[in-house]
Amino acid sequence: MPSQDPPYLRIADHLRRRVTAGEWAVGERLPSRAQLAEAYAVGANVLQRAQEVLIAEGLLEGRTGSGTYVREPVERLPLHRSRTAGGFPATAVPGGTWETQTAARTPAPEEIARRLRIEPGALTVHTRYEFLLGGRPVQLADSWEPMTLTDGTPVLMPQYAPMRLRGVVARMAEIGVRVARAVERPRPARASAEQAVLLGISPGDLVTLVERTYLDDTGRPVETADLVIPDSRWEICYELPVEAAE
Repeated sequence: MPSQDPPYLRIADHLRRRVTAGEWAVGERLPSRAQLAEAYAVGANVLQRAQEVLIAEGLLEGRTGSGTYVREPVERLPLHRSRTAGGFPATAVPGGTWETQTAARTPAPEEIARRLRIEPGALTVHTRYEFLLGGRPVQLADSWEPMTLTDGTPVLMPQYAPMRLRGVVARMAEIGVRVARAVERPRPARASAEQAVLLGISPGDLVTLVERTYLDDTGRPVETADLVIPDSRWEICYELPVEAAE
């Protein structure tokens, strides 16, 4: 019985088998999209969708103005996220470091204001984090905190002493705010041009976007962040406590 899959999936499967069989070496450029479309007797749009499937899988990579290449395999590292991570779970990866850039008095965009339950345009402390391995960024985070919460305290700017890179939970505890829980909403997304440049991947590559919000023991949001995690490099693992049966 003929396959019921859409044409682009059938072509993606055939290309996948050709690549894994070694028809093209790692780093080698595939024939042009027009050549492959002609060979498969389909339109260029169908061939493009097939290649996008393999790019999302990490088997191929597209290079602007150059073509599509067989991607060199990248080891996916486990990225553990747990209730004890303190906001920076990736710091557990050996050899990893964080670089930060903080700006106070940043007006809250509408979506961030909604997550923090403040008025749009209210002042926040906005911090951009880059997690580096081997000197290159491999994970990004954008964090916002209501400035009314930390203004005039030693923890206003996360990148400076005395609480440099201690994480949201520890910094808030320093000023008497107890973070009680975190809400995370992970979803697949595509890397923007800016994110791709920072992460050394191609625009449109698959990433996991984690929308995280910390809340204190009254239910008030004290920080919200967008974590951008390249799917080709990280395997996200959630560690959840299990209460013993009585």
